[in-house]
Amino acid sequence: MKPTLRRGAAAIVGVAESDLGEVAAGMSVIDLMAQGAQRALADCGLGLADVDGVFAAAGQSRMPSTALCEYLQLTPRYQDCTMMGGSSFMTHVAHAQAAIEAGLCEVAVIAYGSTQRSAGRSNTAPREVNPYETPYRPVTPASAYALAASRHMHQYGTTREQLAQIAVAARGWALLNPAAWEKTPLTVEQVLGSRLVSSPLTVRDCCLVTDGGGALVMTSAERARTLRKPPTFVLGTGETISHQNISSMPDLTVTGAASSGAQAYAMAGLTSRDIDVVMVYDAFTITTLLFLEDLGFCPKGEGGRFVADGAIAPGGRLPVNTNGGGLSYCHPGMYGLFVLMEAVRQLRGECSARQVPGCETAIAHGNGGVLSSQSTVVLGNASTV
Repeated sequence: MKPTLRRGAAAIVGVAESDLGEVAAGMSVIDLMAQGAQRALADCGLGLADVDGVFAAAGQSRMPSTALCEYLQLTPRYQDCTMMGGSSFMTHVAHAQAAIEAGLCEVAVIAYGSTQRSAGRSNTAPREVNPYETPYRPVTPASAYALAASRHMHQYGTTREQLAQIAVAARGWALLNPAAWEKTPLTVEQVLGSRLVSSPLTVRDCCLVTDGGGALVMTSAERARTLRKPPTFVLGTGETISHQNISSMPDLTVTGAASSGAQAYAMAGLTSRDIDVVMVYDAFTITTLLFLEDLGFCPKGEGGRFVADGAIAPGGRLPVNTNGGGLSYCHPGMYGLFVLMEAVRQLRGECSARQVPGCETAIAHGNGGVLSSQSTVVLGNASTV
């Protein structure tokens, strides 16, 4: 299908996290969204008066874009609170570009906030009942991802040690990121010996549970070139859904990233071989492995062997999740916004000790639900447009 958005027509110009980790008592998800929005606008030299598009998603707010507008006293021409779990924010980037290209808005803020660590995960993510799954008492969502890991191990010979290498690589990157939650080294033996959550996944195969939020600012390519920071151009986008419940996933080892990635590459006119930095949603170690395969960085079934020798760790041949990822940097429940932030910072050359030299292109991939919704964005700096 011919892409309907124009390659490089819009850009991300501002990024910022809110407070992360465990935030001050009494802070709300809207506090964190507003804090992130103000910081992201300051990052690019714009102000609230410039904002005429607002996009937001949150697990703890039914109408987050409306709530954020009320909080910041904004009356945007366009707003969107599309909810696709952790992939919402990649989808928001595509929707914001569409709105900008259509003249529905010129400066869009995309925001997120969560207090799941302070408020307790059981209070912020109530369990949904499924008559075909709930009777088996799964540890949701870990058990869903454990099924995918088990199937991959059975079908392709992937080992627990190979999955553990993904957690170790993420920790290696996190140790280079001052904002990361985890501050100590991690070994394969520690991953394998940690508390079992849902076989075969231990707690070190699972993402963190933190508070946090943040925001992105987008505008047209023309206006982006007049602002404070170098623009990060949107080269390609793609999205898809495959199921809602894990028992309805067509194939536990093939995700919708194969489709969303193909769409994004086609719009960008690039392939996986052209990508300098890979940012993928790592809610669990198995998600990194599946997305590396489905986005074309290694053949299907080869993900375990691909990561086994430290290929995705600092100093490896493919930089993956250079902020430390959801496994070691932060994970407030819907992590996709942070994937985009790190991709932008790598393209700007702002990542200090973890900076990938000569970074000109990056892929940011989001995952929602239990491998249910997938959304991919290919980004590039000025040399790519």
